[in-house]
Amino acid sequence: MVQRLKYFNELVMFQHSIFSLPFIFIAMIVSAKGWFGFGLLLLGVLAAISARNFAMGLNRYADRAFDAKNPRTQNRPSVDGRLDASSIFIFTVVNAVIFVAVAYMINDLAFYLSIPMLFVLGSYSYFKRFSSMAHIVLGLSLGLAPIAGSIAVEATVPLWTVLLSLGVMFWVAGFDLLYSLQDIDFDVKHGLHSIPSIYGAKATMLISTIFHIVTILFWTMFVWSAGLGMFAWLAVLLSSAMLSYEHYLVRKDFTKIDRAFFTINGYLGIVFLALIIFDHITF
Repeated sequence: MVQRLKYFNELVMFQHSIFSLPFIFIAMIVSAKGWFGFGLLLLGVLAAISARNFAMGLNRYADRAFDAKNPRTQNRPSVDGRLDASSIFIFTVVNAVIFVAVAYMINDLAFYLSIPMLFVLGSYSYFKRFSSMAHIVLGLSLGLAPIAGSIAVEATVPLWTVLLSLGVMFWVAGFDLLYSLQDIDFDVKHGLHSIPSIYGAKATMLISTIFHIVTILFWTMFVWSAGLGMFAWLAVLLSSAMLSYEHYLVRKDFTKIDRAFFTINGYLGIVFLALIIFDHITF
């Protein structure tokens, strides 16, 4: 049982929850103007993890045939026989049920929006088959995190939450473009739609740069709209520096994509959250 749990952990790459969790908590802190309580903390974590498990489980289930042909993904548990298709499907459904149940415990608006949110999260798994907008859909999926956090605390979606979410959307879409550079040849060969496979590496890096400039603009408007203080402005400034360094690494050497994708973007969310916490401690 422990071994199977390890396989499922590898399947969904649990550690990558670090991309969405900080921005859920950022929205919850700003909505509550400080600490929002242990109850909402627990429900927020459960909702975020179950939603991400659903999205990743469905993605691995839907992409089994493609992953088996891609040298980069051939060692995934969904491909090499460690987890069968039925187990992955059950895992995905169970997490969807958990997400809806947790949303019901939070408030009515969260419950009413839980199914539409699952639909958006699940759509990414199929978008790449017919549209290069899959990168935006992935960004939208994680961009829902701050909106969910705001809904959990105050059952509304204020303007600053939308601005924060749009920033997250373009942030994620931008670094997904860089990550997708690894699969250019595979996507072309197998008819999968991605911006790198259609427009090439140079155009992809330009589009990613534009997305990340837009990210900083939206996060700047978020801080202004929410009336936050010095530490929040510092969060935007440091985010800009970290994204610039990410692009520097990728342009210098494509082999640095993993480092840019996982390390820098992971720290970005943590730093942003920490500074928002400091902002409300000293506000």
